[in-house]
Amino acid sequence: MDREYSDFLTFLRIEKRASKHTVSSYEKDIAHFLKYIDQRWNISAAEVSYVHIREYLTELYAEKLARTTVARKISSLRSFYTYLLREESVVENPLTLIHVPRKGKRLPSFFYEEEMLQLFDSVDTETDLGKRNSALLELFYATGIRVGECIKLDVKDFDIYLETLLVKGKGGKERYVPVGSFAAEALTVYINESRPRLKPQDDALFLNYTGKRLTARGIQKILNKLSVDASLTSRMSPHILRHTFATHLLNEGADLRTVQELLGHTDLAATQIYTHVTKDRLREVYRNTHPRA
Repeated sequence: MDREYSDFLTFLRIEKRASKHTVSSYEKDIAHFLKYIDQRWNISAAEVSYVHIREYLTELYAEKLARTTVARKISSLRSFYTYLLREESVVENPLTLIHVPRKGKRLPSFFYEEEMLQLFDSVDTETDLGKRNSALLELFYATGIRVGECIKLDVKDFDIYLETLLVKGKGGKERYVPVGSFAAEALTVYINESRPRLKPQDDALFLNYTGKRLTARGIQKILNKLSVDASLTSRMSPHILRHTFATHLLNEGADLRTVQELLGHTDLAATQIYTHVTKDRLREVYRNTHPRA
């Protein structure tokens, strides 16, 4: 099964155009399973039955893994065996009757508008790196892009005149998103004034102090520092800023389909988690609409 395992990973990269992170997750999950069945029963993937999968599940639960982790592992194996069935390497999929444990629903974390204002006010825009940080923060909040999408941005992807951004999303899909006036201004200042002085080594939009393209880790370090400088008690990350973007849009009346398009979600269900509203918004609506409020 070593060849089939390797071919499956190639299938993910080439045919499915999965991201490096996705391929890495599949690789680890399937390798863990193949090692388990070899040590536990001394069998290959082609010999696995429903009974073996059930015992493997029991083992995962005994390790007290999170439901999301178990669900991910089963999903990886289901995809692997679907591929093996297609390639006629197995005669049946042993996971057909296996039900993925339901993920516990968890509301996304987000910042209130007052906290975002506190963040913007705390950014030092007197230095070149400060102007870059301001543009970075404004862009995350204005567009809700993923960190993986942000690090791929080149200067040409930002249209200064139309105030739009070309975003290269998951699976090679591209979308245009509008950039608000505050973010557009911060980006324009950074591109025209600060970026040239950072001595860019390529066309990357966001650079580190050596002129190289910012990495995801570098962006997280910047956001951590901004959070400390603003004296915020909540942690900050690109994903939390993405949650904030979607939450604020919906709280102000944006329709779900529009937010789905802006976020680059292929499934509306992925966007529906943001339909929660803040307590302040609930109180405001109640006071303005209830006859005896």
